[in-house]
Amino acid sequence: MIGPVDSHLRKQGVDVLLENSVEAFGETDSGLMIRLKSGGTLDVDFAVVCIGVRPESRLAQESGIKCGERGGIITNEHMQTSDDNVYAVGDVVQTSCFFSSTPIQIPLAGPANRQGRIAADHIFGRDSTYRGTQGTAVVGIFGMTAAMTGLSEKSLIRTHTAYEKIYIHPSDHAGYFPDAQQMMLKLLFDPKTGIILGAQGVGTTGVDKRIDVLAIAIQAGMTVYDLEEVELCYAPQYGHAKDPINMLGFVASGVLRGDQPIIQVDTLSSYSAESLLLLDVRTAAEFAAGHIPGAKNIPIETLRERVSELPRDRKIATYCKVGQRGYYATRILDQLGFDAANISGGFQLWSNYSAHDNNAID
Repeated sequence: MIGPVDSHLRKQGVDVLLENSVEAFGETDSGLMIRLKSGGTLDVDFAVVCIGVRPESRLAQESGIKCGERGGIITNEHMQTSDDNVYAVGDVVQTSCFFSSTPIQIPLAGPANRQGRIAADHIFGRDSTYRGTQGTAVVGIFGMTAAMTGLSEKSLIRTHTAYEKIYIHPSDHAGYFPDAQQMMLKLLFDPKTGIILGAQGVGTTGVDKRIDVLAIAIQAGMTVYDLEEVELCYAPQYGHAKDPINMLGFVASGVLRGDQPIIQVDTLSSYSAESLLLLDVRTAAEFAAGHIPGAKNIPIETLRERVSELPRDRKIATYCKVGQRGYYATRILDQLGFDAANISGGFQLWSNYSAHDNNAID
């Protein structure tokens, strides 16, 4: 998901130094010198350090109030510390994850504000409780927006939680209305129940709106099946009759129902050429402009007439630009008895992945 942001930064003239870190700062006659882990140096006018925050909990620690491993003041659901007469809220506290109730420390303004209200309520006798931090956040970068809510794939892997994921690339509003802008959305959900676990979005306009809707869906314990039926305001300058939220529901529910088997770009390298055929169903011109190495090109319009060219002893991974034609191809091939699956997110997602992941296919 960070691939488009990385590319956008570079287009703005920003040098992005990956697999590196700052070891030291030194003052020079003209500004600062930064020494890098790689051994190189940078001469800069000024430096902005954005490496996260640590809670200033020294007073609590010296007072005997319990704190977590990272220094966050441990609180209960009423925002009380280990001393019932002392409350703590905001970036200084360790709370619990909305999903699992495990300790978590995420410094965000929204949760801090709610914690303050809950502490005040409880002090004056109202039984208010904090439901945990969900981690809904947004950031803007040179006109681009990146946002998330709920659990990330990294956190799901770390906690050995089963999940499924899908990617879609909708526009923020109807394409026939001027200035429609494409975004990328990723949805994480339980592979058995369809309960929504997390979501991320990257684009220019409309990303925050969709992530906010998904944040509410997570709070309400909704499933991907519910997203199919969500009714959102529509006019062509604001969205789609089938909003990107609905499209997430359609695609994810189709996966769970078995209507559209998918395969992920980060698993393609685990297959050999003898076990997997990559099938590009875009036009010949699109294929010539760029494709996954080793792929065979049969445009979707001629697929039925050319199925004799496809093997029945190998899995077939279909793809198009963003997934829709790949879905149609998968449906056709599955109904004809082939073992086919659609690459989630299509060639566009594969391009992001291969450009920004060392383990991607050559």
